Amino acid sequence: MKLSLDLASQSKQVWLDAVMADFDSFLQDHADCERKASSMAMSFVAKYPDRTEIIPELIETGIEELEHFQQVYQLMASRGIPLNHSIPEDLYVKRLIQHCHSGKLERFMDRLLVASVVETRGAERFKMVADNLEDPELKKFYKMLWTSEAKHGHIFVKMALNYFDKTTVYDRLEWWVHQEAEVLDSLEIKAALH
Repeated sequence: MKLSLDLASQSKQVWLDAVMADFDSFLQDHADCERKASSMAMSFVAKYPDRTEIIPELIETGIEELEHFQQVYQLMASRGIPLNHSIPEDLYVKRLIQHCHSGKLERFMDRLLVASVVETRGAERFKMVADNLEDPELKKFYKMLWTSEAKHGHIFVKMALNYFDKTTVYDRLEWWVHQEAEVLDSLEIKAALH
């Protein structure tokens, strides 16, 4: 059973250059993304309380993402970087969600697979950041995040396989990685995770 996925495109050097040129803004966006990731995991618990097979992992993921937010916040505080007053709209996630099925069961699977793709993209980008940082503590931090996000990408595929057959999940996942690549290519490059 394959739980990992291969992205249909790789992040571009121009994205990494933008992040490295304005790392403070990247940290602010990263903090926002961790808050949203925690909320997303917990929203699954709220929307699907009958899906008891996945609730423990969803709660664990929500807590882990909140801990990541705490760690990013502490890093920001040590550098005198404030949190954003409001979390800006994430066009990347919004455009992905627009491609979700509207039927209740199909949408449930799509939302799990979107979460998988988003976490996998985050892992890829955190690895790029870690590989290009010179500060040993920051490098270690982003390496830890890279492995954590990769694990989350796997978790959401595994969750989907609790409820849908392998062929359905993997066919739809393949479709999603191509949608994600198109969405990513359509976005403005900025010092942000997405």
